Amino acid sequence: MPAGQELTATRALLPAASMPVSNGGPFVRNGKKTPRPIVRLVVTDTELGEQREVIPFQSMELDRVLKLFEDPFSRDLTERHVRILKKTAKHYCSGIPLKDLAQISKILNICAERIEEHKELIEPMCEILKIFGLPFLKEKASDETNYSPAVADSLSQLGCLMRVPSSDVRIQICNSITNFYNSSSIKQQVEGFQPTSLNYKIQMAEAGGLAETLVLSLTLFENQLHEKLCLLKVLQLLSNTSENCKLMAKAQAACRICSRLNDPDPSGQLLFRSSEILWNLLENGPKEELVNQLRNIECIYALKDSFVHLLTNGVRHYDRQLRNDLLVIATLIAEHHSSSMVESGFAKQLISFATFSEVKSHNPLVKNLKLLHSHEDFEMKKLLFNMLVVLSKDLSTTQLLNDGKVVLALFNYVKSNEKPGAQDWPTARFEELQLHAIATLSTVAPLLLEDYMTCQGNTRILLFLEWCISQDTFTGKGNSFHGTGGRGNKHAQMRYSLRLLRSVVSVGDETVNQDLCDQGAISQLLGILRSIVKNAGSSDDSTLLEIQSDILFILSTICENDLHKKELFGTEGVDMLINLLKMDPAKFYSGLGHNKLLFCALDSVWCCIIGCFTSEDYFLEKEGLFLILDLVALNLKSMNNLVLGILVEFCDNPKTIPHINTWRGKKNETAAKLLIELWLQEEKELGVRRDEYGRIIDAKKPLVGQFQEEQGVTPLPANCSSIAIIEVAENNRAKVYSVFSKLGFENLPGLSALDYVTLSVISRYLDFKVGEIWSEIKAELKAENINPVTSDQEVLDVIEKATENICKIVASHQTEMIENHQQIELQEEQQKYAELKANRKQSELVIKSWDNFLARTSNYEALKKAKRIQEKSIESSRPKARQKNTTLHSTQIPHLNTTVACGRVVNVESTPAHITGGPLSGTDINLKKVSARGGGVAQKNKSVKMLD
Repeated sequence: MPAGQELTATRALLPAASMPVSNGGPFVRNGKKTPRPIVRLVVTDTELGEQREVIPFQSMELDRVLKLFEDPFSRDLTERHVRILKKTAKHYCSGIPLKDLAQISKILNICAERIEEHKELIEPMCEILKIFGLPFLKEKASDETNYSPAVADSLSQLGCLMRVPSSDVRIQICNSITNFYNSSSIKQQVEGFQPTSLNYKIQMAEAGGLAETLVLSLTLFENQLHEKLCLLKVLQLLSNTSENCKLMAKAQAACRICSRLNDPDPSGQLLFRSSEILWNLLENGPKEELVNQLRNIECIYALKDSFVHLLTNGVRHYDRQLRNDLLVIATLIAEHHSSSMVESGFAKQLISFATFSEVKSHNPLVKNLKLLHSHEDFEMKKLLFNMLVVLSKDLSTTQLLNDGKVVLALFNYVKSNEKPGAQDWPTARFEELQLHAIATLSTVAPLLLEDYMTCQGNTRILLFLEWCISQDTFTGKGNSFHGTGGRGNKHAQMRYSLRLLRSVVSVGDETVNQDLCDQGAISQLLGILRSIVKNAGSSDDSTLLEIQSDILFILSTICENDLHKKELFGTEGVDMLINLLKMDPAKFYSGLGHNKLLFCALDSVWCCIIGCFTSEDYFLEKEGLFLILDLVALNLKSMNNLVLGILVEFCDNPKTIPHINTWRGKKNETAAKLLIELWLQEEKELGVRRDEYGRIIDAKKPLVGQFQEEQGVTPLPANCSSIAIIEVAENNRAKVYSVFSKLGFENLPGLSALDYVTLSVISRYLDFKVGEIWSEIKAELKAENINPVTSDQEVLDVIEKATENICKIVASHQTEMIENHQQIELQEEQQKYAELKANRKQSELVIKSWDNFLARTSNYEALKKAKRIQEKSIESSRPKARQKNTTLHSTQIPHLNTTVACGRVVNVESTPAHITGGPLSGTDINLKKVSARGGGVAQKNKSVKMLD
C-alpha cells in the first residue's frame, strides 16, 4: 500500500483485527526494507452519523524523557529540552493516557521551575497544557478507578502551575480547565484507547482540590486584568458544584473575590463574574461560613460602592440586574451580621434608597434618582422593603429607621388603590408593593410606636379596613406570595392589615390599645367578623380563617384586664364566640387553620367574657359552658390546659355549678366522671404509682411520677422554680382539683365506687403538694450539706410525718371503700345468681308441666292417675265440717276424661220438695208453681247457670 494512503471502511463492517497497525519499524516489500507507511483509519460512526479519525498510538519512553530533565548534567541543554517537549506534545496531540499522566505532570513541574531562566520553554509547555483540555485516554474500563489518585494529584499540580510567571501559561491553564466543561463531540480517537467520560475530569478536579488551589492563586493577579478574568471564568464554572464551593470557601474565596469588586475594569466583566461566583457560593456552599467571610468590613465597603455606582450610573438592563444581585447578597449578609452593615454606613444608604420616592430627603445620592417602573426597578423596590425587615431584627438599626422616616414612607401604601396617580405604579404592581409594605410595617411598626402614633397609624388601618369590606368594583390581582388568596377580592389587603394591627397591639402599649378602643375598633372588628362568618358560610378558606383568628386575637388583647372594654364586647361578641365554638371537631386537623381559630376563640372567651358578669351570664344562658365541656370531652392534648383553665375561671360564678352538674356527654357520662378520667390519664402519663384499684402505694410520694422521681432533687437559686412547682403547670391535675373544689367531693352524680377512690386522692391534692414541696426543701438542704437548727429540723420532721399520716388515712379510707365496693358487688352477684337460679327452676317447672301434659294426652293410665290426684286434691280442699240442713252439689261433670277446668256451666239439682224455706226457696230459680200432685219444685235436675 503506498505511503499516506487512507483506508475507509464502516465500523460495523470492518473488524478491528483487519486494521493494519504501524509500530514504527521497517516495512519489507519485495525483499527491500522501506519505511513503514503510516496508515490512518477513518471510521464512520453509524450511530452519530459522523466520521472520527482513528490514529494509531505509539508508546513513548517517558522515563528517558523524565531522566533527561532531572539529570543535572543535562540541565543546560535547553534546545534539546524544547525539542523533546514539542515531540511529546505532538505525540500526545489526541490525548494523554491515564498511565502517562503522572510523568507528564512531573515534566511540567520541572519546566515551571526553570521557566524564569529559559523563556523558550513557554511555548512547548503551553502546547502540552493545551492537551490537558482534551479527554484523557483509557485502555480499560477499570483505568478510571485504578489511576484516580494519580489523576487527582496531576490536576492539583495543574492548578499549582499558575505560579509560573508567564501570562501565556496561566491563560492556557485556564482555557484547558474551561474545556473540562465542554461537551462538544470529539472528532479524533486513538486506536486501542477510549476517552474518559466528561464528568470524570470534573470529579478528579474536585478530589484534587483544584478549586482551592485556583482561589489561592488569585493573589498573583492583582494587577493583571486579563489573566484575572480568565481565572474568574474558571472559578465561575467550578462554583456550580457543592464540593467545589466547599473547597473555595476553605480558601476564603468569598472574602478574596468580594473585596476586589471595584478593581479597575473597563469591560465590566470583573464585577459580573465576581457576583456570579458569590451567588453560586452562597447557593451551593456552606452559607454560614461564607457569610462570615463576607462580613469583613472591606467586603461591605466593596459591595456598597458597587451597588451605589450601579444604582446611580447604571442605565443598561444588564446594570440593573447586576445591581439587584448585589442587593440580594447584601441582604444575606444583613440577615446574619447587620452590625457590619451599620458600621459601614451601607444600612443607612439602603434605608434612604427604600424611602426616597415616598419621603423627601436631602441626601445627594437620591436627589436625582428616579425609578423607571421597569421590572428591575420593581424588583429592587421589593428587595429594599425586604432589607428593611432584615435590618429591623437588629435593635441597633432602630434609630436609622426612625431617621429615615420608614413608617411614614410605608404608610404611603396603606390606602385604596382605585385611582392611582400619574406617578404611581401600575395597578397590579402597586397592589403587590402595597401588600409588601404592609407586611414590612408589621415588623417595623412595633419597634417605632412613637412614629406609628404620630402617623395616626390606628386611624389609617381602620379606614383601610373599612375600604376592604366596602362594596366597590376593585378586585385584587392575587400576584406574588403576599397576594395569595386575594385574587378577585380584598382578602389579601384585609389579612395583612389585621396582621399589622395584631403586631402593634401585641406590644401591650396601653396608649395604642386605648386609642384603638376610642376609635370604635371593637365594634368595627366584630362587624367584620360577623360579615365574614355570614358570607363565608361553611367554606374552608385558609385566608378567611386567618383573618378571623387575627380579629379574635386583637379583641382579646384589647379587652384583657379592662371591664369597660369587655362590656363593649357585649352580647354580640358572645354570640360570635358561641357560633365559632360549635365548629365541627373533624376540621381541627384539616391543616387550614381551624385549630388556630378555635384557640383564638377560647382565648377570647377567657379575655373578653370572664370577669364581666353580664357577659358570663349571657354565655351560660346560651349554653356556652356545655360547649366548653364538650371540648374537654374531646380530650385534645394541646387544648386541655386552656379549656380547663376557662372552666376553672367560670366556676367563680355560682350559676356555673348547676350547668356543670347538668351536662352529659355522648356516652351519658357526667362532668365529674369526665374530670376523674382526665386525672387518671394524667397520672398514667406521669408514671404515678397506683395499684389496680387506684390506691396510694407510696405514702411518702403520693403525687410524684416516675420521670420526676428519676430527675431527683437539684439545688436551684431562689428565683428558679423547683421541679415540684414546675410540675403543677406542666399537667392539668391542679385544674381538675380546682374544679372539684367548687363542685364538692361528695354526692356527685355518675360516679362509681372506684371513682370515689380516685376522688379521695384529688380531694387531698393540695395537702400532698405542700408536703411534696417541704420534702423537696429538706432534700435540697441535705444536698447542700446544710443542717437545720433543732427547731427547724423538728418542724420539718413534723410536716413530713403529718403528710405521711394523711396519706395513710387516705389509703385506709380507699381500702375501706374498695372493701365495701367488693362486698356490694358480692351481694349483687349473689342476688343475680338467685335470680338466675329462680329463673332456672321456673323453666324446669314449665318443662315438667309440659311433659306431664304430653303424658296425659298420650297415656290413658297417666290421665286416670292425674284425674284421681285432681279429685283427691279437690276433696282435700273442701272443709270437713258441714253445716246442718245444707245440701252439697257436685261440681264435677260425670264421665269427663280431662284434668283441666271444666268451665263455668255446671248442673245443680233443685232443692228437694220436702224442704221448705231452703236456701234457694225464695229465689227466681224456684218457679213457685204447684204441680197437679200438690208437690214442691216443678222439675228435678233443672239446669241453671252458675256465674263466677
